[in-house]
Amino acid sequence: MSLAELLVTPLGWMLRGKRSKPERSVQFAQELASPGILTVSSPAFDAGQAIPRRHSGIGRGPNISPELRWSGLPNDTKQLLLIVEDTDVPLDSPIIHLIALLEPDSTHGVAEGALTPGNLAAHYVPAFRGWVGYQGPRPLPGHGAHHYGFHLYALDTELDVQGLNGLAELLPKVAGHVLASGSLVGTQRA
Repeated sequence: MSLAELLVTPLGWMLRGKRSKPERSVQFAQELASPGILTVSSPAFDAGQAIPRRHSGIGRGPNISPELRWSGLPNDTKQLLLIVEDTDVPLDSPIIHLIALLEPDSTHGVAEGALTPGNLAAHYVPAFRGWVGYQGPRPLPGHGAHHYGFHLYALDTELDVQGLNGLAELLPKVAGHVLASGSLVGTQRA
């Protein structure tokens, strides 16, 4: 544990009972409702299990996005939306770590480390604090286990996200275009 983590651990202990409101998770957003189901997995971690530290954010790890795999995409999928969120932050709403739209040829998954701003097969919408590209887990030390949802949505249209700033601006554009969805949730504790 780094000196910085040691210094903020008492704050994590004090806030241990404070968590974001579960109903504010993207998985409950009406705009993202879908009739179909996708399967999302990763060779890096199983559902409900610990996300390896190599996939942690800067200051905790090297911030390398995990390999993700999916199946069950409807035939008329035009684009994929991937949202990564931390639902256990001591705030009213979860923190969005990543919003990425993936090209249709990304039909079976993304390689480890591929969710970077330089990847031309992905289009990013700024997430929390303007983050672009993958921002790995960085749970507040002493706060307990945090759950990180990797939510995938198959869209029947290609969205132009240029100029969009955050999830609130994206959701109205996605409404009515989600064919199927799936999630993989991993944990991390500091």
